[in-house]
Parts: sequence; C-alpha cells; structure tokens
Amino acid sequence: MSSTVAESHPQEPRQGSSRADAGDDARGPYGEGGYNAGIAVFSYIIGGILVWSLIGWGLDNLLGTQWIVLVGGLLGAVGGFYLSHMHNLTRTTQAEPGSTPRDSSGKAGENPK
Repeated sequence: MSSTVAESHPQEPRQGSSRADAGDDARGPYGEGGYNAGIAVFSYIIGGILVWSLIGWGLDNLLGTQWIVLVGGLLGAVGGFYLSHMHNLTRTTQAEPGSTPRDSSGKAGENPK
C-alpha cells in the first residue's frame, strides 16, 4: 500500500499581485483606504451608536430615567471613531500628487488602471 504525503507550502500570492494586496500588512485588512475602509468606519460608528443606545435604553427602563440612552449613543459614536482610528482606517496625511503607491517592502508598485 503506497500513500503520498502532500507537502504543505504557504500559499503563494497570485502572479501579478503585490504584497499590499495580501491585506495582512501594517495597514490592516482594508488596505490604504478607499471604499472598504469607509464602509468599515461607517460600520464601527453606526454599530457603536446602536449597541450603546440599546444598553442606555435598557438602563433607562431599569432606572426610570430618560437621558442614559443619549449618553449611550454619544459614547457609541466616540467609541466607533476611536476603533476606526486605532485600526488605521482614518488618515491624517494625504499622499503627494503624482506619487506611486508602495507596498509594505517599500518598492514602488504598479498603478492599477
């Protein structure tokens, strides 16, 4: 009886793709920004508002108050923005006009067209 053992190799990137496409570099899974990063920031902020408003609503019902839901919504918005900032989804600097995108190794990449 003969059996073959498959060798395990780390998955190689697709031909023509750069390290920046891998999504696990220092910039996070959303790359350098753009639509996906914007959706992620939006989701963090809206999700935070919803979750913390529901917590505040529950506490308002338990304690007989009416203001904790507002504090919860504000706390959720601030927390969502904080999370998006900590995940490097908000930029404080902009790329210079005419600059070439670079991957995590510092090599200039090709501009997708």
